[in-house]
Amino acid sequence: MLYIWDVEKIIKDTLEKHQLDINYEFNNDLKSPMSYNVSTNTIKFNYLEINGYVAKVNVGLKENEENIALILLYHEIGYYLDFKKHRHDLRILMYEDEEVQQKLLASIEENAWEFGRKFIPDHLKESYDKVRELDEQFQKG
Repeated sequence: MLYIWDVEKIIKDTLEKHQLDINYEFNNDLKSPMSYNVSTNTIKFNYLEINGYVAKVNVGLKENEENIALILLYHEIGYYLDFKKHRHDLRILMYEDEEVQQKLLASIEENAWEFGRKFIPDHLKESYDKVRELDEQFQKG
C-alpha cells in the first residue's frame, strides 16, 4: 500500500528530475487517483484512490505500486505539457454544445497520454501503454 508520503516522494522526485515547476498536494475529496488543475498548476492526488486504481489495473498488469503511481503521474504531466503547448480555450467547456465539448476533451486526453509517454522512462513504456488501454476501458464502462 502506498501512503501519502510515498506518493509525495514519487511526485517530488519526478518533478525535480524533469525540472518541472508544478505544485502538488494531497486531496482526500478527489474522486480520481490524480488530477492536474491548469488554473493553479497543481497535481492533486488521493492516495486511497491511487491504491484502489493499483488494485484494478494489476489484474491485467503485473507492476509494483510505485510504478503504477509513476505511470499515473506521467499522464498528469502530459496534461501540463499539453496545456503549456496548446493553450486550449476552456470556455468551450462552458459555452459550446456537447459535441464540441466532447471533441475538445477527447483531444486533451489523447494529447495528455502522448505527452506523458514521451517523458516516461523506457522500462515503463509498455506498462504505460497497457494502463492507457485499461483506463480507456474503465472510462467506457
